[in-house]
Amino acid sequence: MATAVSANRLELLQIADAVAREKSIDKEIVIGAMEEAIQKAARSRYGAENDIRAQIDRTNGDTRLFRMMEVVEEVEDPFTQVTLPEALKDKSDAEIGDFLADPLPPVDFGRIAAQTAKQVIVQKVRDAERERQYEEYKDRIGEIVTGVVKRVEYGNVIVDLGRAEGIMRRDQVLPREHVRNGDRIRAYIQDVRREPRGPQIFLSRTHTDFMAKLFAQEVPEIYDSIIEIKSVARDPGSRAKIAVLSHESNIDPVGACVGMRGSRVQAVVNELQGEKIDIIQWSPDPATFIVNALAPAEVAKVVLDEDTKRIEVVVPDEQLSLAIGRRGQNVRLASQLAGWTIDILTEAEESERRQQEFVNQSAMFVAALDVDETLAQLLVAEGFTELEEVAYVELGELAGIEGFDEDLAAELQQRAVEALESKDKEADAKRTELGVADEVAAIEGLTPAMLVVLGEKDVKSLEDFAGLAGDELSSPADGILKSFDLTEEDANTMIMAARRSAGWLEEEEPAAAAEAEGTETEDKAEEE
Repeated sequence: MATAVSANRLELLQIADAVAREKSIDKEIVIGAMEEAIQKAARSRYGAENDIRAQIDRTNGDTRLFRMMEVVEEVEDPFTQVTLPEALKDKSDAEIGDFLADPLPPVDFGRIAAQTAKQVIVQKVRDAERERQYEEYKDRIGEIVTGVVKRVEYGNVIVDLGRAEGIMRRDQVLPREHVRNGDRIRAYIQDVRREPRGPQIFLSRTHTDFMAKLFAQEVPEIYDSIIEIKSVARDPGSRAKIAVLSHESNIDPVGACVGMRGSRVQAVVNELQGEKIDIIQWSPDPATFIVNALAPAEVAKVVLDEDTKRIEVVVPDEQLSLAIGRRGQNVRLASQLAGWTIDILTEAEESERRQQEFVNQSAMFVAALDVDETLAQLLVAEGFTELEEVAYVELGELAGIEGFDEDLAAELQQRAVEALESKDKEADAKRTELGVADEVAAIEGLTPAMLVVLGEKDVKSLEDFAGLAGDELSSPADGILKSFDLTEEDANTMIMAARRSAGWLEEEEPAAAAEAEGTETEDKAEEE
């Protein structure tokens, strides 16, 4: 009989060892779960009010039960506490705060207690397995993994990764890609999250970095950092553009990525179900890069606006559809690749627009300077577009225009100054009518035209203006004064002046105070 008991005890350790290996978790966790299960079952037998502990011997599997009793001065709970005199009977050196382990006889668990113990062990093992999966995969975000499709649920693909399961949501599966149970599949680990039902490993085949990682696997120069992938833009399953740069002058980055007879790029194309890939040479010059990105379309001219990151691209009339691409795909991908907004015009449209601008600017000079159309057109042809340019340019530059002399140039400048003064008077009257305070008008840098716009936006008092942030005034996208080419630094300077006038800041208070108020660029003023 003793032999049978010994075998059962050793069997307990063998089971713990087998479960630990199967679930790839620490054996100690499994034995700890068994101890907790035995404790729970023993409490149901001896009473839940007792503090019962179980201990499994790691060498022979022997299980022992104890009832823990705390040594206290005054007993409040007789099931878990004992007085010092009582404790000294069992342990001669007992002190207040010690715990005594009172051995209990082993119990023969009933069916319900055994079932409870099993549930505790299963839950603990499952929790340990989930924690192991999370710890294993949380640092692998951004890697490519290979797995086997386990099942497809409502378009979501569950992938067996060997030691864990991953989920690829339907929007992360390539369009028109048919995935079946048992298929081997490669995917990009997009995210790993702890969730109530266990760690979730989110996979993707549409992520831009998936393509970049595939190229790194196929092109040794990318893996060795000789060639760098600067940016990727994808229309998953249809078309993609990838910009590459070589850090060694004797290696062609585009040729290295294409490979001998297209072998390298073809391997990536096959993995992505035939997705067409344009490999583009990256350039630090935005104009050159965007012209490359719009390939295969040819570009005749580009006009950049660095502040708003917009670029106007002029293409020959017959190249328009090629530049835009099917459903705007080519220009959209080029825009994503470069990070610029791209406006496509044909040469005919650009010519028509320039003619219209020429007519409008000529008409403005005719009206403002009271000159004939020919003279106005001469000014526009020489590059003058604003009254301020005529009013404040060097006199010699105006007089140097063919057909002009110094007297005519001086007369034009005088008329331009008078026209600007008239506009300012009209704007000042409008500002007063809108109710913009004189204190706001007194802020250096604000023109009458700016004051009118502020009044129309309901910024009328000194406090209204002082409460703004720099980008609220100057942002090219939605700033109140976006049409006046105002820098954020100038906007912050004016706002600071308003705050000092309103008494919000002391005159000598450093610009760091403005940062606390929300104008983060004011520290530059302090340094200057």
